[in-house]
Amino acid sequence: MTKHEKNEVIDNLAGLFNEFKNIYVTNVASLNAKQTSLLRGELFKSGITMQIAKNTLIEKAMERSGRDFGKLSETLVGNTALMFCHEMKEPAKAIKAFRKKTAIPYLKGAAIDVDIFIGDNQLDTLMALKTKNELIGEIIGLLQSPAKNVIGALQASGGGKIAGLVKTLSERPE
Repeated sequence: MTKHEKNEVIDNLAGLFNEFKNIYVTNVASLNAKQTSLLRGELFKSGITMQIAKNTLIEKAMERSGRDFGKLSETLVGNTALMFCHEMKEPAKAIKAFRKKTAIPYLKGAAIDVDIFIGDNQLDTLMALKTKNELIGEIIGLLQSPAKNVIGALQASGGGKIAGLVKTLSERPE
């Protein structure tokens, strides 16, 4: 590979590092060609882009992107495949689903927005993370809960009792 070709790969990867907030670093070394093709197909269906490159080029692309990857560059040992996506859970789900057929891919680490996760033992943690929309839904549910409780109490008490209490309190001499 010429120096010009290496720079093109580095620029392409740096562009992907800046385009996608969620990056998974995996090892797919023991997959044969058929399994790799199946994995790529499953990833594509989930909106995940997979790139395989030399570790030195990946590391240079990380530096060139300007993002802080913390200790993620330390996981660049052996065969490395990068998974890029917009939805943070999708690669974790795809890896778990693919592992029903084989023990690979192995998760080396992940950069989710600004957080770094190192090691295959983090796969369940990554799957348990809540997306922005899930968190917004929970907050809305929590905010609606007190209002629903008041309305429920008013409806359950028949409304007449509360109206009577309010009328009594307003007529009471001070």
